[in-house]
Amino acid sequence: MTELPVLSAEFIGSAARLSQCPHDDVVEVAFVGRSNAGKSSTLNRVASNKRLARVSKTPGRTRLINLFTTSWGFRIVDLPGYGYAKASQSERASWNAAVDEYLEQRENLRGLVLVMDARHPLKPFDQRMLDWASDRVLSVRVLLNKADKLKRNAQARTVAETKRHVAGSELITVQLFSASSGLGSDELAVWLEDFV
Repeated sequence: MTELPVLSAEFIGSAARLSQCPHDDVVEVAFVGRSNAGKSSTLNRVASNKRLARVSKTPGRTRLINLFTTSWGFRIVDLPGYGYAKASQSERASWNAAVDEYLEQRENLRGLVLVMDARHPLKPFDQRMLDWASDRVLSVRVLLNKADKLKRNAQARTVAETKRHVAGSELITVQLFSASSGLGSDELAVWLEDFV
């Protein structure tokens, strides 16, 4: 198998609503997940750039739709995380509405990377995203992030349970991942290559 070139990404802008996103036909892969699943760290690992997405000790810092161009020709979209963020109810409602609008109407969107905490997978938000993606016939890569915090038996059990949960859909695939150690990075890169 040919070794893939390193994927790099560059921030190109933020949008508070769908109308502010680029008007073109570039394929987009959106990263979604609960606020404390480690989505920003995952993005930084994927793009081999520790400063690409802002990582905070306080979950839920991503408030806008953040867009990144990649060296492979597709665009990465970082969507605000659900839950957890210390923000006013009206603020949360506003950015959740922006996410819903993007997911429902963005024609460029071809795939989702759903980041879950491997220690607490398949929370109600995760299930909602999986159901929505299935209805829209969209490819989803489930990343069981923070897998390095689990022992091997627990890792295997979590993967097996999650795969069993999504067994009805051929478009949903599952893998272990660790933004801190790099576990699963090559596997994810192979999946992302399909969008080039």
